[in-house]
This record gives sequence, structure tokens and C-alpha cells, in this order.
Amino acid sequence: MKKLSFLIILIILNSCSFDNKSGIWENSNSVSKKENSLFDGFERVSTSTKPYDEIVKLDKKFKIKFNKKADHNKWNDIFFSKSNNLSNFEITKENQIIYRSKKLTNHEVDNYILYNNGYSIISDQAGTLIKYSVKDNKVISKFNFYKKRYKKIKKKLNIVIDENNLYVSDNIGFLYALNLKNNEIVWAKNYKKPFRSNLKINKNRLITSNQNNDLLIFNKANGEIIKLIPTEETAVKNEFINNISTNKDTVFYINTFGSLYSIDLKSMKVSWFLNLNPSSNLNYKNLFSGTEIVNNKDKVLISSKDSFYIIDASSGSILYKKNIPLKVRPIVISNYIFLISKNNMLIAIDIYKNEIVYSYDINKKIADFLKLKKQNAHIKSFAIVNDNILIFLKNSYLLEFSIFGELLNVEKLPSKIKSQPIFIENSILYLNKKNKIIVAG
Repeated sequence: MKKLSFLIILIILNSCSFDNKSGIWENSNSVSKKENSLFDGFERVSTSTKPYDEIVKLDKKFKIKFNKKADHNKWNDIFFSKSNNLSNFEITKENQIIYRSKKLTNHEVDNYILYNNGYSIISDQAGTLIKYSVKDNKVISKFNFYKKRYKKIKKKLNIVIDENNLYVSDNIGFLYALNLKNNEIVWAKNYKKPFRSNLKINKNRLITSNQNNDLLIFNKANGEIIKLIPTEETAVKNEFINNISTNKDTVFYINTFGSLYSIDLKSMKVSWFLNLNPSSNLNYKNLFSGTEIVNNKDKVLISSKDSFYIIDASSGSILYKKNIPLKVRPIVISNYIFLISKNNMLIAIDIYKNEIVYSYDINKKIADFLKLKKQNAHIKSFAIVNDNILIFLKNSYLLEFSIFGELLNVEKLPSKIKSQPIFIENSILYLNKKNKIIVAG
């Protein structure tokens, strides 16, 4: 009996505790439960296609010509650029805290940070916009637009900076412009329908969408509607947030129905549209999910819940479709697309040949590197930094891969990460779990 008890205890310990000594798999089960809880009460729908999981080793002859590393001093868009694509960022290598701020707010903060002229802009669920000086390590101002009757409503602010103005839309229906120099409202409108997308600036236009899936184009000088383009509305609201990406005089827009639109801003007309939801019967059983749009020159890149697409930007033709649902939006560097799939495959694709250059299992790479039993890492985001791939895990570990897909280093961030990281002036900047700004380099 004693031998049997010992054997049971040994099995439990072997499956639960040994691999967690490193901390790399920490909170694996709790994260899964939290993600799954979003769909409590919903019937599960099996995907028709098995997600891609092949291992493709890199050809030794493979070469990549890098874009020049960039040390940026602005992050005016929550997705960094008008196209939503990231750059090859340059930071110092120490991964040490340069400094941390005091706690900025007691409320839940938004997932995104903006940065302009030495100031970071953070928003919280109370609707407060916090302007923080990175140079002086202090809060410069706090601004709250809302009157008492809106106090109990949790606000979701969408923000973008253009010149000296911060443009804000919210989940109540307000749209306003705030002068960042004098902290005064330039104009404000109440459109009474909650806004539900990121904001984009194109010349004199401010572009967004609402919960009815209308695409709205405003005059950024006064907030007046220039054009409203209705698209398919869904009765059931899901977790997917409408997304907008721009390229010169073209807007690319994906709505909660799963339809991708291309709009010509000169004619204010739809050039083409394409539905990426495999089911035409839209209800709670088959809600659309996917990643944000990234456009690059003549290509549009996007993922649905089952597939990754490369689409011709001028015609809407599907150039490439693969059973690679993505966890985070893709990154294009030079002629290559870098992807992280929902099943944690790190994949590089030649954007012109439409060929997979390499494909590796991130979980296995971690397990082999640390000599641990393979489990599932929970990925928050990734970026190309110093010619390498940095993958941020939700438990605040940082994976550094070479651009060729080899795991070089695993380390813990100096403070637990909460917001999406941004790369500014040779440093990484993010909010930690205590709502403090962390500047690390």
C-alpha cells in the first residue's frame, strides 16, 4: 500500500511541479481557464481544418536583407504605423530597469500606450488620460472629459496622436480632440453609438467605426462626418474588435461579420470586399475572430480563426491561404512575413514566392533550451528588435529568437508586464501589473 501511495505522489509531482521550477510555464492552466471563460455558455464549434503544425527547417542558403534598425522617438498610433506593421527596432541589450514610475492610476488601464515628444499617454477605465514625462519621471497632467452621470460607466478609449492633438473615441459614442499642449478640448461630438475600432489619421480625415459596423470618416478639424459607409451588422457582439489599416489613399477595414473592405478615400467608394468568415450563418456558435490587418506595399495580410491570408491590395484576390490561424498580427520585414500561430508555431514566409521558409514549434524550442518537459507557453506579443525576434509571454518571460528561428535566450522581464510594450529611444516601455511605467534597456 505504501509503495502504491508513493507511486501516485511521484506521478503527480512529475506532471505538475518539476517543469515549473524555471517559471517559464507559470500560470499556464490559469491563463487557459481565463481565455476559455470568455466563451462560457457558448457551444463549441470544431474547426474544419487542422491548424498547420509541420516543422520546416531553414535552408542553410537562406539570407535576409534587413531594413535598417530604427530608434524611434514617436509612437502616435496604438499599432505603431498607419499600416499596422512594426519596424526593426533598436534597443540596448541589458534588459534592466532604467527607472519605474509611481503608480499612475487605481483604475484598470488600457492595453496600449502612446508616446510623443518625450511624453507617454495612458488611458484608464475611468476615462482619464494621463500625460507622463519619461524624461522627468513624473505625471504632467490628468484629464477627464466625462461628467458625473457617466462616472459609473467603464470607458474604453481609442486614441491616436496627430501633430499636437490627441483624438479620442469611446464606447459611449463621444468623439473629441484634445490639445496636448494646453490640455483643452478642441472640439467634441456625441454620436450616441459606441465606437468599436482603432482610429486612423489620413491627411485631414479621422477614420473609425462603430458597433453597428459602420465605417465613419470625419473631418479631423471639427469632427463632422464626411462619409458613413454601412457594412454588415451582427446581432451578437463578440470579442473581436473592428480594425482599420491605411495605405496612402486606401483604407482597409475588417468588421465583426468577417468582411474585409478596401475603400478609396479619393472617391469615398468601396473598391472591393471579401468575406473571411467560413460560415454565412452568423450567430454565437460561429462568431468571427482574427487578427488586426497589416498592409505592406501591394499586399494585405490578415488571419481569420482558421486561416492566414495574403491578399492583393488592389483587387482583393486571395494570393495565398494557409491553415495558420494567428495569435498576434504578422510582421513584415524586408521580403518576409513572420507569424506566430495559435498553436505556437513560429513561421517565416517569403511574401513574393508565397513559400514557408521555416516553421518551428515554440513550445518545443523552450523545452529543449531549458531541458524541461514540453508544455504550452502563453504569448502576449512579439516584435523584431536588434535583428532578432522578441516574444513576450503573458507571465512576463521574454524569448529571444534569431531571425532564422533559433532560440537564443530565455529571461524574465525586470517587472511584470501588463500593457503592450513599445520601443522608444533605445528602450522598451510598458505598464506593469501595478500600473507603473517601466522603462527598460
